[in-house]
Amino acid sequence: MATAGKVIKCKAAVAWEAGKPLSMEEVEVAPPQAMEVRVKILFTSLCHTDVYFWEAKGQTPMFPRIFGHEAGGIVESVGEGVTELAPGDHVLPVFTGECKECPHCKSAESNMCDLLRINTDRGVMIGDGKSRFSIDGKPIYHFVGTSTFSEYTVMHVGCVAKINPEAPLDKVCVLSCGISTGKLIS
Repeated sequence: MATAGKVIKCKAAVAWEAGKPLSMEEVEVAPPQAMEVRVKILFTSLCHTDVYFWEAKGQTPMFPRIFGHEAGGIVESVGEGVTELAPGDHVLPVFTGECKECPHCKSAESNMCDLLRINTDRGVMIGDGKSRFSIDGKPIYHFVGTSTFSEYTVMHVGCVAKINPEAPLDKVCVLSCGISTGKLIS
């Protein structure tokens, strides 16, 4: 792709502070680094978890931030060392990822990866401790390693699940949270 290895400018819903309306902004999305993928988000949905952390009730507030974790998209580019995904693959973000190396990932009894378990206070990428989002050089924090309220996002490869390209992304996007956690509301 023509954008691989380059910074992409796109629209994202940015939360500048707790409880204040999200603001549509042009953000810069850096290319993926080692063991990361950049995904073009085609469909995303709102989960009560996004609302809870946007309200900043009962946790350490971290702003500015791009929320979102329930989505479907297509891999735009991959970082060094990524072999299981390629540009064009249809994917879902997974906020509780798998490194495939730690004792939990190798166990048949747990999916609570030591490296990629959900961490709402991280806000940056695991590899280098930096955000891949910025506005005018100012970093914008990630949310649970996914940040799908952006047209493009960067995720650790272990937080991305490849799916059948015939699966309708507008419908299966809820598999990345709502169905797997049993929190769908009719």
